[in-house]
Amino acid sequence: MHLDHVDTDSDFFDDLGADSLVMAHFCARIRKRADLAPVSMKDVYAHPSVAALAGAQAVSVPATPPEPEPSASAPSARSPAPPVGKPRYVLCGALQLLAFLAYSGLVALIGARGYEWISDGSGPVDVYVRSVLFGALVLLGLSALPVAVKWVLVGRWTSRRIRVWSLAYVRLWIVRTLVRANPLVLFVGSPLYTLYLRALGAHIGPGAVIFSRNVPLCTDLLTVGASSVIRKDSFFSCYRAHDGVIQTGSVTLGRDTVVAEAAVLDIGTSMGDGARLAHASSLHSGQAIPAGEHWHGSPAQRAGSAYEVVGPVPCGALRRSVHSVTQLLSALLVYLPLAVGGLAILLAEAPQLSAVLEPGPSVLTSWVFYRDALAASFVLLFVVAPLGFLLLAVVPRLLSRTIQPDKVYPLYGFHYGAHRAITLLTNRRFLTRLFGDSSGIVPYLRLLGYDLSRVEQTGSNFGTEVKHETPYLSAVGTGTMVADGLSINNAEFSSTSFRVSRTAIGARNFLGNRIAYPSRGRTGDNCLLATKVMVPVDGNIRENVGLLGSPSFEIPRSVRRDSSFDLMKSGETLRSGLAAKNRHNAASMGLYLLARWFYAFVVTLVVSGTAELYTSIGAEAVALGNVLVMVVSAVYFVLVERAVVRRHPPGPLFCSIYDRRFWQRERFWKVPSETYLQIFNGTPFKSVIWRLLGVRTGRRLFDDGCYLTERTMVTLGDDVTLNAGSVVQCHSQEDGTFKSDRSAVGSRCTLGVGAFVHYGVTIGDGAVLAPDSFLMKGETVPPGASWGGNPARPMRAGSARDMEATR
Repeated sequence: MHLDHVDTDSDFFDDLGADSLVMAHFCARIRKRADLAPVSMKDVYAHPSVAALAGAQAVSVPATPPEPEPSASAPSARSPAPPVGKPRYVLCGALQLLAFLAYSGLVALIGARGYEWISDGSGPVDVYVRSVLFGALVLLGLSALPVAVKWVLVGRWTSRRIRVWSLAYVRLWIVRTLVRANPLVLFVGSPLYTLYLRALGAHIGPGAVIFSRNVPLCTDLLTVGASSVIRKDSFFSCYRAHDGVIQTGSVTLGRDTVVAEAAVLDIGTSMGDGARLAHASSLHSGQAIPAGEHWHGSPAQRAGSAYEVVGPVPCGALRRSVHSVTQLLSALLVYLPLAVGGLAILLAEAPQLSAVLEPGPSVLTSWVFYRDALAASFVLLFVVAPLGFLLLAVVPRLLSRTIQPDKVYPLYGFHYGAHRAITLLTNRRFLTRLFGDSSGIVPYLRLLGYDLSRVEQTGSNFGTEVKHETPYLSAVGTGTMVADGLSINNAEFSSTSFRVSRTAIGARNFLGNRIAYPSRGRTGDNCLLATKVMVPVDGNIRENVGLLGSPSFEIPRSVRRDSSFDLMKSGETLRSGLAAKNRHNAASMGLYLLARWFYAFVVTLVVSGTAELYTSIGAEAVALGNVLVMVVSAVYFVLVERAVVRRHPPGPLFCSIYDRRFWQRERFWKVPSETYLQIFNGTPFKSVIWRLLGVRTGRRLFDDGCYLTERTMVTLGDDVTLNAGSVVQCHSQEDGTFKSDRSAVGSRCTLGVGAFVHYGVTIGDGAVLAPDSFLMKGETVPPGASWGGNPARPMRAGSARDMEATR
């Protein structure tokens, strides 16, 4: 704080003007002192003065509790495996590429033969019938192939360790890729999906329902008891990556269990009959919730009150069967014929496109073709897409009239279908990203049905990632600002029923990143909800405070540093700053659309070239086209991102949201794309892409699905392991103040599933961050340390049960 004198009773935040970044550095310095007990950020917030903190440390028990006997389900600690060499690393990538080429060739061959057969139809009716038959065969083949490959390459999954980049890992990667690409994954939440998981070896009892789109891999190790429910955005993959090794293990859920939204179940975890795990919570390896108990937090601990869920209603086997048959018929009779037969009809009605397939001089040498292709891509993006606004404004609104708030409905009926249609239609990522981080997000959300009260326009009221169950029961108060990753969970599900309820976020709030806000959230006006906070659902309504952690505890609503730019929030300064920001954001939105338009044009050219080659070499051209689309997509969006950051690369910042440097950061978040990166998860090619995007990464990076928000501000050492759902975010925003700094992850570090690393962080070599942890800004993790929790703090490896016992 650069103060000559500090009174022992002075409040760190209110009197001295400290903030979480300063106190994180303070905690790091304390941990370096062997003569002092370690201090965590939670300790600082609970005892916010020198005297209070010293008193708390004096009465705390310094002795380390004895190490418990490891449970049978918990993986035992082993010495780290030596790093693999470059030859095996390169061989693994080559084998993965060959597997992709083989799959692309198979799909191309079947698709080409099917297209020829459908095109031979004598009329629209014949074409439709052939499309239905061929689509049914394709659906059956694509659904059965991953199951067959799993049983052939792996057999039955068992608890084991698989070295990353080994031949055994290649088999795992092939199975994982096919299992998650199965079209039956689109039926998440239905009995068809649980049937698919059973075919893969999962032990799923009757009446169990899974709503999470995070598909488990080691299904033989998954047990879900009868009438249990796993809600959306939860992880239960039955494997994890740790220091270059894939560890597989069991996840066992008893009868009538509930896993709420955004939960993480590590390997070697279990829940007894009737147990419940709250939203934004996690079970670390070795943890087990006894039967009938309700737990929350990360890592989970016993909750002080019951975690209420929607009551059951009759929902028998007949209803589930009818729903499944209806879904299959809809796919076979409507969606698949449109997808399969639509190409034949399009080529028949569009001579400019069908000319590519005709023998004779190549039409690709004619400028007229390129003009028409550019026009077609323009119409697709700027004419067809705007028509979607009419669909969004009318159809979901009509469907919402059929569902009454707070009324319990059975699953798999008309009301359930209407609700799922509303959710699907109103959560369009393309539009949310287009309007997010700009003044345009407010009218867009109002169009969807949000109740936004009297808006205080800031130009950053919402980020680019906002989702909900139903927008018509979503309310956000005046003066509230929301960062990226808000999920409004205003629908509750049991294994037999669902209920939608009004979910209201109070006025003058600020919500950080990755927050799952439940319909029963107990927060009111003037709250700060920190990143990954578990929003409380019991007790008094919290107002005029901040909430941090899982389970959450109170912190100051604001600190002096975040009020540095308050003068820019009103009067003429606000009006002129907002007007300039709106102009810059409008230009960013234009660049976003322009980048997508040109991308559609480039893909059109690749497809046209494929069709031109098809006349001479056949199905091989289609396979080549599939590969080219993937490569061209990666190269294109790498070039787009490099063009965006060329003049203004992201760097450390402390500024107002009305600073031009912040607007340039918003453009960086909006214009490029990250969707294509998912294709390269778990392969050596992901490391190549990250380097091209500016990440300073070492050798043999294993990235199973991490998201780096500011690529040029991240440094990764050698042999780093990044698990699925992990995030390294080099920025933070509180109200109208933006802060950003670089983060470094040392060699042989592991970030667990769903772990979140904030800005200005240094993680020492060999350190481990446990699943679902939140490592706060400015923290320094010593080399070889194991940290976990939300907020993260030191813990012994495999000691989640100790943490529960010593809370």
